[in-house]
Amino acid sequence: MGGGFGHWDSWEDDAIVQDKASGLFAHPEKVHRLDHLGRFFRSRGPFTVPRSPQGRPIIIQAGQSGRGKQFGAQWGELIFVVYPNVAAAKRDYAGFKAEVAGCGRNPEEVKITHLINTVAAASKMEAEDKWALIRKLPLEIDALSLLSEALNFDFSTKGMDEAFTDEELAAISGLQAIRDRVVRASGKTNPTVREFIHYSGRGRVHDPIVGGPKEVCDHLEQWFVERACDGFVVSATHVPGAYEDFVRFVVPELQRRGLFRTAYAGKTLRENLGLPVPPVAA
Repeated sequence: MGGGFGHWDSWEDDAIVQDKASGLFAHPEKVHRLDHLGRFFRSRGPFTVPRSPQGRPIIIQAGQSGRGKQFGAQWGELIFVVYPNVAAAKRDYAGFKAEVAGCGRNPEEVKITHLINTVAAASKMEAEDKWALIRKLPLEIDALSLLSEALNFDFSTKGMDEAFTDEELAAISGLQAIRDRVVRASGKTNPTVREFIHYSGRGRVHDPIVGGPKEVCDHLEQWFVERACDGFVVSATHVPGAYEDFVRFVVPELQRRGLFRTAYAGKTLRENLGLPVPPVAA
């Protein structure tokens, strides 16, 4: 990460001149060599293109294992999380923000976004009817495929009720937070494939927020106001249709409550997330 940041910061914001009359493209004193010498690679720099209006790309981190949290606290700007309930979310949110501060960073400049699934309609009754149909759609093969991809382990090599060995669990090199969550939720040190499907929720809609505009927005407002998260990652329960329903039924009510913008703050993702442009060599 240090090498990447060094490349993005090798051009100062006002380095480019593009003066045809003088033939000067950029101030040479404002374009810097990097001379990065890390543990695994070295790079002279500077980067082949100047800094963008964002300064650097947004660093988005996903994964709630201990290692993932450490990385996110040190480097992340947008953190993707999945919390089981608002009480646990408030506890983990406060703990992670403290970890960010412990890394010498401003916790308000690291946004925590919680995954949600919404089934929205004009009324709660309509939404419940829609959910009754959606919940019949997933198949076990969907969950197995998604688990294999996420955990980098071929689940087809094991029987549905065959327990994982200690060696197999230790060898999982994908999203280890999923493995850890299944072990905790199942109460078993060696869960089975079927238990991985059940407790991971992969391939199935997990704890959807079902309702009309009021019910969905009441839920989102509680999480946001009580500092359980800084925002949400909206996952589709089905496509096409889920995102259209969210925009049609949920967004207008959030705007009415003053919880969602009615216009973009700027032209970049960084501006619209409320994140500052990092200074050169910060």
